[in-house]
Amino acid sequence: MAFCKVEEFGEWKEEKDFHFKSDEECKMGEKSDYEPMVYEEDNQSMDRGLTFAVVTLQDTDEVMVVASDWLSTDQKQCYWPPFKSPEKYLETVKSNLEPSTGGKPWEKLNVIFHGKHDTYEEAVNNQVEQRALKDGLILYKVVTLQKSNELTVIPATWLNEEIRQCYWPPFKSPEKCTEAVKNRFEPPVTEKKPWEMLNIQVHWECATYNQAKDKQKALKEQRERFLFKSTLHPAPASSLQISQFSSHVTKRKHLSETSVSNQSVTSVQPLLPTSAKRKRDYEFSDSSRESLLTTDMEIMEKAKNIMKRVTDNLVHTIIMHNDIISKINKMYTVNRNKATIGIFGRAGEGKSSLLSAILGKQDLLPSGCFGACTSVVTQVEANLTDSNYIAEIELISKEEWEKELKDLFRYMQDESEDGNEDLIEIAEEKITAVYGADADQKTLEELKKDDKYAEIENLLSNSKKTISESDVSEFTNAVAMHIQHSESSPGGWYWPLVKSVTIKLPDCNELLEHIVLLDLPGTGDCNKTRQDLWKSKLSECSSVWIVSGINRAVTDRDPWGILKHCIEELGPGGKCKSINFICTKTDDINLEAYIRSARLPRDPIPEDKDERKTCIVHRNEHAKTRVKEKFANSEIKKLFNTDNHFQVFTVSSKAFFEPNLNLESSETEVPKLQDDLRNLNKSVNRELARDYVNKAKGHLSLIQSGQLNEDKKRIEKKVNEFKKNLRKPLDELDRYFDSICNDLEQCLSKGVEVSVKLCVDATKNLITPNKDGRGFHKILGALCKSNGCYWSKNWDVILDLNKTLAKDFHECIFDEFCKIFPVNEKTGKSVQEQIDKFSIIQSDSAYPSSDILHHIHNFIKIEETKLKAALNRDIVDRKKEIYQSIQKTIKNEMASCYQQAAAVKGTGSMKKMQDLLITTVDEKKQEMFNKAKMEVLEMFNNLKRDIKSALEDELQEAIERSQSQTSKKRQMDVSREIEELDRLLEQLSD
Repeated sequence: MAFCKVEEFGEWKEEKDFHFKSDEECKMGEKSDYEPMVYEEDNQSMDRGLTFAVVTLQDTDEVMVVASDWLSTDQKQCYWPPFKSPEKYLETVKSNLEPSTGGKPWEKLNVIFHGKHDTYEEAVNNQVEQRALKDGLILYKVVTLQKSNELTVIPATWLNEEIRQCYWPPFKSPEKCTEAVKNRFEPPVTEKKPWEMLNIQVHWECATYNQAKDKQKALKEQRERFLFKSTLHPAPASSLQISQFSSHVTKRKHLSETSVSNQSVTSVQPLLPTSAKRKRDYEFSDSSRESLLTTDMEIMEKAKNIMKRVTDNLVHTIIMHNDIISKINKMYTVNRNKATIGIFGRAGEGKSSLLSAILGKQDLLPSGCFGACTSVVTQVEANLTDSNYIAEIELISKEEWEKELKDLFRYMQDESEDGNEDLIEIAEEKITAVYGADADQKTLEELKKDDKYAEIENLLSNSKKTISESDVSEFTNAVAMHIQHSESSPGGWYWPLVKSVTIKLPDCNELLEHIVLLDLPGTGDCNKTRQDLWKSKLSECSSVWIVSGINRAVTDRDPWGILKHCIEELGPGGKCKSINFICTKTDDINLEAYIRSARLPRDPIPEDKDERKTCIVHRNEHAKTRVKEKFANSEIKKLFNTDNHFQVFTVSSKAFFEPNLNLESSETEVPKLQDDLRNLNKSVNRELARDYVNKAKGHLSLIQSGQLNEDKKRIEKKVNEFKKNLRKPLDELDRYFDSICNDLEQCLSKGVEVSVKLCVDATKNLITPNKDGRGFHKILGALCKSNGCYWSKNWDVILDLNKTLAKDFHECIFDEFCKIFPVNEKTGKSVQEQIDKFSIIQSDSAYPSSDILHHIHNFIKIEETKLKAALNRDIVDRKKEIYQSIQKTIKNEMASCYQQAAAVKGTGSMKKMQDLLITTVDEKKQEMFNKAKMEVLEMFNNLKRDIKSALEDELQEAIERSQSQTSKKRQMDVSREIEELDRLLEQLSD
């Protein structure tokens, strides 16, 4: 029995299990490199009562076929045979050998269960699909057959190169057709009858057959609902609507004939999950009715097909194209960070309900999963691989927990006056949450003898744990124990062991495909690893949502205080572009109390108006006005430096699902937030599509520049012109950086001067209590133990000496820094603007008579655009590091002092700690702030060096590559493909 290695998956498989296609078979559309084959002996397993399962081994992330009998009852673990040879393993699987056989102990592995099958062949087919899911391959597509207007699922290999037509088998039997689709039969399989070619419209791409069928069902239901509503309520075509429609048609005049003729089909978008409790359809705003997501997806797919057609032909030309093929293949991997939305708000403010409403399904997330405890960093994103609910849980290490456990017991056993109530409460809460009600009454040595201790050690032997469930209720229950806490039922709650949780939800691609929702709790936690993770996540936020109940929206200090404390990390030290304040629970209102407090007139409410609704709407408008006023008068506005990117929403998640509360869907303002997410998602999707098509055009321009050309001197002249032109903008960039470096240095010098003058008083004000000071020595001790930062468990006290010492320094450089590194607007002085101006192309009209020179010119221009976009993304990350370096330098300089102060105990400890901190600041101030200044300048000069180096090296390489393509032999002509990409770029520019 022969074996072969399938390179794409790095797995050894029995050769007979796969059918490798011939070149002729591969010519039709997209192809899979392997296909499972049906063999009679595999189907005999069904007659013997054997079944097989497909699982992912969590440790190695391998998708494997196993015997069903090897699975545990809950299907979360699997026995694994001790055999090394592939032959022996396959024999073991197919024979369903008992785990006790073989003479050696079988290993027990953690697995993710995907499905059970009656035959080995079916299991292998599912294995192929699961691997395709994992690797992002496309095996199936959901399409509309244009002639019959039927919605169906087909294999991706049935499509032609233009993705406008597909092959259709000649079978009459539905069973035979289904078999052909499921097993991805190729047209050559049937030689007696030719396969028909049908016009189609593609809607979705999927990795598995079941996933494609789910999408087909959702689209079909949406169509039926749309047609039913249209029949009941035909909308009159007003002049405005006709005008808008005409405008749309004009904008889309470059779309292909197929796309235009199927306008009604492409407007059908995938539905969000619906709730059985909500009887009315979701009312999305007009902007969401024609989603660009599908269009952009089709554009990118079209571009990929063009490039595939080119690479297939290039393989048969000359070796010099190997480098181009390699670069084209790398385009398929897009490593772009998702847009992160940070969410501030205490537990109980309705964050989980808010997100469930936005995603269209009640109880989608565990109640309180956002902000259930102050330590776990929780983020929510789309599951882009399958239809399961997934939680990826990152655990702290066993060594970290052992160290933290010692600290927790030390806090609890500290009976001196220096004991901190917050730390003691946190310690008791964590220990009882994990080990049970009486665990805090034991010593650490006694606890180590407990069975629960061994269980936790075993849990922490793996750094990650994955939960994957198809049922949302089961998923909620499984995730709850890792992110929630119950005082009434202690023990078995693992949140103290969790560093972060990533929740991935199915069927929300339209809203979250390129977006991450990140909970930003307070950091009242003594675990340094979690604090560092939280701070790093904070600086990634491109938008912030502040969530607070409407009754406390203005008066609640917590979200405003946390935001104020973190705003430097979000604004000048981050990349946050907008803030949304979301007032929740707007349906929760006491009518009599509100009418009285708002002094509303007691006149009877008209019969056509609902009193409750009238009061809710009135309170919503009042809350919006108050919140906007508070923001306008706050320090946050100055630090955030924005006027146009602050919005207030008044949301009722409950009324969104329950129409009997008499609020229209639009009045709950959930659709507005959906639009906010949808538009952000679309913009990222469009940017990715535009980047891909631009890169594709650049590569093709390079290929086209290698056509037969007799005028070699003319090409050399153009290349030398590019080399000469490179020097001039580099010199301009040098002068620019020298100028802004001088301006920045002046601000930094002023920052040193002001900080040296004010730092001692600022330190005294922070570490000296305003009132009688009882218990403050404990807070001060906790601040020193946490390297200068203290956040109380309930967020009501935030003390950060490092931030306080950096405050005057930051204020001195703030205006200049925001001009050099703005978040949104142009300043005329920013690094990004200077890079955008950089170009070695002096005139677009140079050498218009030569096609070859035109393509070289085109290639250089696209390489410039691509390079500048990458540099601008890098600048955002680098500017965060530069801004945050001031506080980091201060923290490092004060580290030994903090350690020394934390060790102070006994009578008079508060005075000793205060004196030590004040004396150290006074002694180190000149050196400390000068070092912070020099660190900023060094990082800024490194940025200058790296930008110049990247521009010079990359463009020099591009110039050399453009010249190296010229040849005396005629090369491949890709002019038609370039024209196709130009048309795609026109569509993306609309």
